[in-house]
Amino acid sequence: MGTIAAEAFGAVDTPFALVDEARLNRNIERMNGVAGRHGVRFRPHVKTAKCREIARKIFGGTGPITVSTLKEAEYFLADGFDDILYAVSVSPAKLERARSIANTGAKLTVLVDSVAAARAVADFQRTPPALGVAIEIDSDGRRAGLKPDDPSVVDIAEILEGAPAVRFWGVVTHAGGSYDCIDEDGIRRMAEQERVAVVEAAEKLRARGFACPNVSVGSTPTLTFAEHLSGVTEARAGVYVFQDLVMANLGVCTLDDIALSVMATVISHRPDKGWIIVDAGGLALSKDHGTAEQARDYGYGAVCDADGRLLPGLTVGKVNQEHGLITAADEAAAATLYSILPIGARVRILPNHACMTAAAYDVYQVIAGEAARQWGRCNGW
Repeated sequence: MGTIAAEAFGAVDTPFALVDEARLNRNIERMNGVAGRHGVRFRPHVKTAKCREIARKIFGGTGPITVSTLKEAEYFLADGFDDILYAVSVSPAKLERARSIANTGAKLTVLVDSVAAARAVADFQRTPPALGVAIEIDSDGRRAGLKPDDPSVVDIAEILEGAPAVRFWGVVTHAGGSYDCIDEDGIRRMAEQERVAVVEAAEKLRARGFACPNVSVGSTPTLTFAEHLSGVTEARAGVYVFQDLVMANLGVCTLDDIALSVMATVISHRPDKGWIIVDAGGLALSKDHGTAEQARDYGYGAVCDADGRLLPGLTVGKVNQEHGLITAADEAAAATLYSILPIGARVRILPNHACMTAAAYDVYQVIAGEAARQWGRCNGW
C-alpha cells in the first residue's frame, strides 16, 4: 500500500478506519463482473460501508440498493438512491417511517415472513404511495424466513395482493450459512441450495396466479461461486467491497484484497506475558471472532505494519474494551515482536468481519493513490 498511509495520517488519532481505494475499486469491479456474467440485476447491500461515495462507485452513479436500517434508506435516498430494499423483517412500529420514505418518491420495499406481519402492512397501507413488500424465504435455517413449501407463503401473497396500497414485490433469501462452509465446493452447493429455495417459492406462487416479478438471492460467498442463477432476477452482496479475514479463509478473496483495516498504536510491552498492547480493543475492532471455527484463526485480527505489509505470525489474540493484545504464533515471530513494534509504532489490523468493524467509525480515512481523503458514513437505526 506504500508509505503514504504512515505519512498522510500521522496527525489522525488512533484507532481509525482506513480504506485502500485501489483495493476497494478492484473488489467492486470484480463483483460487478460476476453479476454481469450471471445476467442478473445487481442490488448491492450497502450495510457494509454505509457510505455514499462507495455506493456511487458501484454504479458510477446511483442504482438499486439493499439496506439493513431505515436510517440507511434515508441517508442514501438523500443522495439519489431511490430503489431501496429494506432487507429486515419490518415491524409494525416502523411502518409510519417507511411510508414517510415512500412519500418522498422512493421505491421502497420491505420484508415480511409471517401472516401477522403481512396483515399489519396491509392494514396500515390504505392509501398511496404504494409500499413494496417481499416475502422472505429461509434457504438454510440460519435466520428469518419461511421454507419455500410453507403454506403461509401463499397466504401472505394473498393478503398483499388484496391490500389497496401494496406492491407484491416477490421473494428474497440470504444464504448466511455460506459463512460456515469449509471449501469452495461447499459454497457452490450452498449457492445452489439458496437458488433452488427461492426459485421454488416463486414457482409455487406463480402456479397460484401471483406474478412474483422479483426473485432475489445473495451473499458474497454464494454470488462469488454460484455456477448459475437460472430463475433468479437479482443478486445481492455486501462485504465484498471491503472483504475481510473470514472471506479470505473461505477463498472468496486473498489477504491482499482486504480494503479495510484499523490503524492502531502500540501503547505497552508485556514481555512477561508475550504481549504487545495497542489502543484498538473490542470497540475498535469488534468482538466478532468469525475465524475461530475456520482452518486459520486470526484471533481478533491479523497484524500489518503501518504501510500494510503483513507481519507473519502476529494476531490480536485478545481484546478488552480499549486494549488489543497482539500475540505471536511461534517463537520466531515472538523473537522480533518488541524490536519491530516499539512503543509508539503504528500497526494496521485486518478485520474478521468488515461490517462489524466499520460500524465503530463515523468516517473512513482513505488512501487514494498519492493522496489522502476522508469519507463519511451513516451509523445508527
